[in-house]
Amino acid sequence: MTVSRQVFDVPLEPVAGGRFQPTGFPDIGAARFQRPVRDGGKVTFVEALLVESTQSMANRLEAVGWNPGAERPVEELTGLPYIRVLGAGDHRYLTSSRTEAHRLASAFVKDSTLDGTKMTDVIKERFGLRDDTPVAPRQIAAAVLALDPLCLLHGAFFAENARVWPGQPRITRAVTGFVEALDVHPAHSGGVKRDAVRHSTGESTGGSGEGYGMVPFHRTEWSAREIVASFVIDLAQINSYGLPDPAGELLAALARWQIRTLLDGGLRLRTACDLAVVENSDGSPITDRRGTPLPSQDELSASLASLIATCADQLGARGPLDVLWGGGQAKGTKRGAGKAAAGS
Repeated sequence: MTVSRQVFDVPLEPVAGGRFQPTGFPDIGAARFQRPVRDGGKVTFVEALLVESTQSMANRLEAVGWNPGAERPVEELTGLPYIRVLGAGDHRYLTSSRTEAHRLASAFVKDSTLDGTKMTDVIKERFGLRDDTPVAPRQIAAAVLALDPLCLLHGAFFAENARVWPGQPRITRAVTGFVEALDVHPAHSGGVKRDAVRHSTGESTGGSGEGYGMVPFHRTEWSAREIVASFVIDLAQINSYGLPDPAGELLAALARWQIRTLLDGGLRLRTACDLAVVENSDGSPITDRRGTPLPSQDELSASLASLIATCADQLGARGPLDVLWGGGQAKGTKRGAGKAAAGS
């Protein structure tokens, strides 16, 4: 039977103590909800919290593949193409399709040039986007694979005016993650911002609005019976791209590698939210809901290296494709496989 989803539910716990700080939203605060819990045929609702949102976890999964100090992908992803945006005047690094919120649909990518050609025209041609012509999802998937395959995992939406992007193609996420806490209880505490210099405040001396004086504050953390990180790899969506088998295997391996790397590196989501995987008492590995183990990071890294080499013909420049942003008059340059292998 074909498996359409691979789902991992990974128990977490605070690294120290029993409290944690969940994600919060303006005018809402902590995202609380009632979660149904099934026990046999009985369903009860318990107080739950969203600890980390889907959109934030997508950013964290992408971040494990990027070396911010060197402004390039980590070694394990060497050989995968991506768009690198350079300044038109001095060719300094600006950003990339791996770090931009909209990835290939970023304004910095869209408004750049490649060998003097606007990237909107380059992408439209590679995607086969034309007026009065239906979009071709499989052609788009193959083109994205050659530009930045991680967009096939984390999505891209070419949502601008249809005159710019005929058909406005959209790639939804194929890997999703979030963290929830079950049966939660608030832990209230507080503190004070001290001022050892200015002992009195007022209109003439400046007050707390300017940062002076003693300012007491309160804070609310939480404890929970259970904290779980959930990850879903949509294998059916990956298969729907119609890519040759090795390329589909590469995308699935990339998703598993991101999940494993994120979990192994620890989940310090905020100052007061440092979580770690709860180790099984018998030493058994993390498995999906069907009992299939999540391979180790070393195993997944080796698998990626093999699959990247196998899919070389489908991976475009096999490294950064340099485009120029700002002015658009200078010529862009393509970096070949040799430069990418050297860690450019």
